[in-house]
Amino acid sequence: MHENLKKCHVVSESSPGFVPLCRKLIERSQSPEVSFFSIELFPPKTWKALDNLVPLLNNFRQLGCLFSTVTWHSNVNQMENLNDILSMQVVEIALNYCWLDTMIHLTCVGMTSDKMLAILERLKQIGIRNILALRGDLTESTDNKVEEFKHASDLVRFIRHHYGDYFTIAVAGYPIKHPESMNKQHDRENLKIKVDAGADFIITQLFFESDVYIGFVNECRAIGIEVPILPGIMPIQNYDSLAKIARLSQLDIPNQIIQDLEPIRNNDEAVRNYGIEWTIRLCRELMKSGLTPGLHFYTLNRQHATTTIVKALQIGYSFCYKPLPWQQPVNHRRCSENVRPIFWATRPESYVQRTNTWDEFPNGRWGRVHSPAFGSLNDYHLFVALDSITPKNRKRYVAMWGKQLLNEQDVWQIFEAYVAGTNNRFGHKVESLPWNDDVLAPETNVIRARLSRVNRHGILTINSQPNVNGISSSDSVHGWGSPNGYVYQKAYVEFFISGDRIDRLLEILAQYPLVNYQITNNK
Repeated sequence: MHENLKKCHVVSESSPGFVPLCRKLIERSQSPEVSFFSIELFPPKTWKALDNLVPLLNNFRQLGCLFSTVTWHSNVNQMENLNDILSMQVVEIALNYCWLDTMIHLTCVGMTSDKMLAILERLKQIGIRNILALRGDLTESTDNKVEEFKHASDLVRFIRHHYGDYFTIAVAGYPIKHPESMNKQHDRENLKIKVDAGADFIITQLFFESDVYIGFVNECRAIGIEVPILPGIMPIQNYDSLAKIARLSQLDIPNQIIQDLEPIRNNDEAVRNYGIEWTIRLCRELMKSGLTPGLHFYTLNRQHATTTIVKALQIGYSFCYKPLPWQQPVNHRRCSENVRPIFWATRPESYVQRTNTWDEFPNGRWGRVHSPAFGSLNDYHLFVALDSITPKNRKRYVAMWGKQLLNEQDVWQIFEAYVAGTNNRFGHKVESLPWNDDVLAPETNVIRARLSRVNRHGILTINSQPNVNGISSSDSVHGWGSPNGYVYQKAYVEFFISGDRIDRLLEILAQYPLVNYQITNNK
């Protein structure tokens, strides 16, 4: 086993429960079966297109994706403002708001050491602990005068020198061979240099036949490369993209694929279905080989093909298990967090944004009173960055909430439609409110009728849960935590109510001495 894998990395600033990606791979490698998949995404061309990437990331996380990688364009190496780099924005969203362990591609050609350190420090601030170290393409815009990083191995050494084992580092492998390599032997020797420099594992370039990967792994093992080698797999999406990618990667497409696709090349759906079937067969052959603990998919930012393949292979989540009532963070600083304010239950992204500068998170045990984690909430502001008001979103909001709200009853009807899961008076389903990011949780079904009734009469609920008394922790609706446990929870409701109804509300509450309440206004 490679030395870096033996000591795989936990640093003092991480939460006690943090498990580095390299260690996860070691654990998965010890299993005789392929147990995980990972994905590659690329940053969209525009900031507005980021909106569409969020549901894609969420869907892959729910499918059980172990980690995602986000590509890096060499042109950004010339950018002065790191906040202008879309790759940085994507990895921050993926890690901190979609709760998906994330690796960023990082190219080094034409980069100065000072600029590289600035980028690595920014990645640390975000919480990124995983890097795919690449040389990058040599283009006309590359600054050939900067020769600090000539090879990916130089970047691996640089990261290890400055950050030790803080980052899990992957490198690229080329089963056919890198286009610039003289021959396969030369290519494999260069790969070993990258591994010896400190790489934790390898992700291969795409290929279409299992024998290519199997031969590549055996050649690597023969020269002493012992780190995990994940096969890079690209489901065929359409004929034109296949031809373009093969041309850019200088790959030979198997004759069988060319012959099969020729009659259907203009039928995108037929090509995609063919690609899914071919990839499923390829993956099963790879899984049968016993040489890889997982599969890495080049998604091209599309989810249908990869999702279909993963479900057919039955990898990812094999059962529904929720260690906590909410999606557990994967950021190394907060992965041990197991307590959250209940009034933030319906706006998890807002809670994460509000607490992203904390150095400590509530965990059900005594903490340090001087920690910033125990500060005031007075400076909270509404967070809308993930669901920004783009023209597309504005149209959606207007459809849900109406162009005009002429009176209080119009507002009540929108709230009732949201709680009931029905269409509003304009014929559109209300799927969210400013205080609720998504549709109601399934557990709310048992009190949905009562919630609908009170909203219909102007008591506007924004957060609630039913009481639960000893339900199994494996229950599909209310369950969370370890199997064979029991779930208990108190009922509560949070709502808006008109000030002129407070006196009557207090009269009613006086009849229920076991009910605790808090009433506040904007003052």
